[in-house]
Amino acid sequence: MGVRVSLSSEEYAAVRAAAGRAGMAVSAYVGEVVVAVAMQADPPQWSPLTELLGEVIRAAGQARRIGINLNQAVATLHSAGWPTRALEEYARVAADSTRSIDAVAEEIRRALRRSNTSRPRQ
Repeated sequence: MGVRVSLSSEEYAAVRAAAGRAGMAVSAYVGEVVVAVAMQADPPQWSPLTELLGEVIRAAGQARRIGINLNQAVATLHSAGWPTRALEEYARVAADSTRSIDAVAEEIRRALRRSNTSRPRQ
C-alpha cells in the first residue's frame, strides 16, 4: 500500500537531511517516522546496525551477481558437454552464501525495527 506526501522544498530538504543522518532512503525514513508517530514510539535514528545493514545488503548483491555468473558458466559448459561438477559446486556455495547474507540482513532489519519501536516516546 502506498502513501503520497507533498512537501515544500524546505520541508523536503529537512526530511532528506534527517534520512541521511539515519542512513536511510527518504521514502523509507518517511515511512518509519509515520509508523513511529502512529505507534507513539521514537522515530528512527542512526545506529551502527543501520550502517552494517547497508554493507550486508551490498555484500548480498555482490554474492548474487557471482551466483548468476556461475550459473551462466555452468549452463554454457553443460551445453558444450564439458564436465561441470566443480562449477556446480561453486554455484551451490555462492547460492548458500547469498541465503546466509540475506538471513543476516533480515536479522539486522528486525533488530533495527525493535530498537526503533521498543522505546516509548518522551
